[in-house]
Amino acid sequence: MPDLLRVERVSKHFSGTQALDDVSLTISAGEVHALVGENGAGKSTLAKIVAGVVTPDSGGLIWRGEPVRFANPLEAQRRGVGIIFQELDLFPHLTVADNIVIGNLEADRGVLLNRRRMEQFCAPLIEEVGLSCSPWRLLADLSLSQMQLLAIARALGMNARVIVMDEPTSSLSDDGVGRLFALIRELTAKGVSIIYVSHKMDEIFRIAHRISVLRDGKMIGTLTTVDTDANQVIAMMVGRELQDSQKRDSGSSGDVLLRLESLSTAKLRDVTFELHAGEVLGIAGLVGSGRSSLGAALFGLQPLTGGTIEMRGRKFFPRAPSDAVRHGIGFVPEDRKTQGLMMHMSVVENATMQVIERLQTMRFIRRGDERRVAGEALGRLRLKAPSVDSAVGTLSGGNQQKVLLARWLLRDPDVLFLDDPARGIDIGAKHDIYDAIDELRASGKGILFVSSELPELLRCSDRVIVLQNGRIAGSLDRSEATPERIMSLAVRAQ
Repeated sequence: MPDLLRVERVSKHFSGTQALDDVSLTISAGEVHALVGENGAGKSTLAKIVAGVVTPDSGGLIWRGEPVRFANPLEAQRRGVGIIFQELDLFPHLTVADNIVIGNLEADRGVLLNRRRMEQFCAPLIEEVGLSCSPWRLLADLSLSQMQLLAIARALGMNARVIVMDEPTSSLSDDGVGRLFALIRELTAKGVSIIYVSHKMDEIFRIAHRISVLRDGKMIGTLTTVDTDANQVIAMMVGRELQDSQKRDSGSSGDVLLRLESLSTAKLRDVTFELHAGEVLGIAGLVGSGRSSLGAALFGLQPLTGGTIEMRGRKFFPRAPSDAVRHGIGFVPEDRKTQGLMMHMSVVENATMQVIERLQTMRFIRRGDERRVAGEALGRLRLKAPSVDSAVGTLSGGNQQKVLLARWLLRDPDVLFLDDPARGIDIGAKHDIYDAIDELRASGKGILFVSSELPELLRCSDRVIVLQNGRIAGSLDRSEATPERIMSLAVRAQ
């Protein structure tokens, strides 16, 4: 396949951090070229340079044999380059049609003022991506997965020859992923190239022709998918061989730490189970099954309407997070950005938030002690950050998650509820979090572990309970838990 785009010796700094260092890459016409690497490796920066969102400090792009330099995304669009961001850049208070045509050079100026022409332009794109809605529906009324499909429709409407897709399946159902991959195959058959950024190895090996690996801002190498495997790619990504994905043998669990008896909330119904010391209890279920509601109830974020909670044999009723923390319960929420971290505060401030009273003398914080204890916890998790004084919002997603987990390592609760702690982070960070879970379990803690990925759930859990419509549909020991049995319980009628 001929080269459509070449990236030649591109480098980029941000506030003293080397995001990209002398990176070169070729994109052939009609190929899916996967771009992989740990969080912070430089994938998104490279993607944004290709799409004209970021300009490089040095090096440049060769488009169809001609040197180009995109000052902004519109210039890239004129050449035929589009991008679908992981954090969708859509307008929630405008309609579906408005979002497709705004800023789209392929839409004639008169389209914006003519509803009939807008519908003629947008309807085929909406149908092509399988988005079942009116062009005049407000974007705010769509689900996140529908918004993802709309972003793809908008890129298709720009008639791009290269489309950068940054984690495009992060909000899609299995059906949505299948539809997206069918679209990608149709596009590549027409000579369109896809730069596919993803952490999901199964997707990459399912759809990509070639895989380029970035690590610490450097291009490590490019592999042909049919000539490699996931282990080789992962080793290139992290610079080390990872431990086998199977969990260490747990042996016997200890005394009962937590007991729920007929617990009910607005979402949960008669939930009963026990959690033992030194046990990881997996919580499975489809979206909306009540997994996150269980954590919210335990942490005092949702009121109980019935049932009891016991910690070490003593009943308590958490009315606020402070009650839960005082009784030895910690909580890592699903959405670290809006529910867990203070994004403008520093790494060290976020990490020590739950133990700050231990680091004070006459209400003055002992800054040296604060940095020392935070550094120890963050070191255990292999945090990568320019400094512990950096704003946590400047870190990659995996490193943000490590800061949140470090907060609870410092607090040292008896029971820790982890709500999808490895969602959307790279493979190296995932294994660092798995190692931390194994250490907590070995030290006698009780872990409630929610995960949307069944292999991950089975890797980490000693037992699995399956929620369905707020009720426990079944409980499986590790020896009998399989993806098929879990899904059967998750979808069965009640």
